[in-house]
Amino acid sequence: MRLLVVEDDKDLNRQIVAALEGAGYAVDRAHDGEEGQFLGETEPYDAAILDMGLPVRDGAAVLQAWRAAGRTMPVLILTARDRWSDKVQAFDAGADDYVTKPFHMEEVLARVRALLRRAAGHATSELVCGPLRLDTRTGRLTVDGNPVRLTSHEYRLIAYLMHHAGRVISRTEIVEHLYEQDFDRDSNTIEVFVGRLRKKLGVDVIHTVRGLGYILEAPAPKAG
Repeated sequence: MRLLVVEDDKDLNRQIVAALEGAGYAVDRAHDGEEGQFLGETEPYDAAILDMGLPVRDGAAVLQAWRAAGRTMPVLILTARDRWSDKVQAFDAGADDYVTKPFHMEEVLARVRALLRRAAGHATSELVCGPLRLDTRTGRLTVDGNPVRLTSHEYRLIAYLMHHAGRVISRTEIVEHLYEQDFDRDSNTIEVFVGRLRKKLGVDVIHTVRGLGYILEAPAPKAG
């Protein structure tokens, strides 16, 4: 899962990015509205965290531009403004959620998890596909109740597949949502990660759709 953080306070930006990366997300960052608007319009993010009081172009204008350009990723607003009218302005501009500064980082992480879950049509923080269970709060994956140890990229891959279980996902889409903007992307490595995941999971849930990509589906029930 790939996120964008647009916050001009460099220390706070760094803290948010570190917390998100620690939670298993790929994260890009911007420090002003112009850069943030460009990234949000040109890169396929799963969600964005956007400060309202940005230099060059304020957050409300950035959000309006994203929505006008057809960008539908969930957006969590960060702001020091706590008047009800400011909240109304943010929601009318297209925000999905709102956090007032100062805030606890755990609250931001919880709200991001909720936005990602709702965007993918999931009602709870635990994602289930057959014998697979992923607790998005802890990043813990189990198969038939047994924990599976994953690398950061393996976790990002299985988390993305589980958020979008039942849908064919191309290698290109996986690459776009697995790596940060400046990462040296190579779609061939996706096959390596898929192979490793299949071996670690030990169940037939990740299927190759020739010429199209991969789909995560629960194993068919055994006959008899």
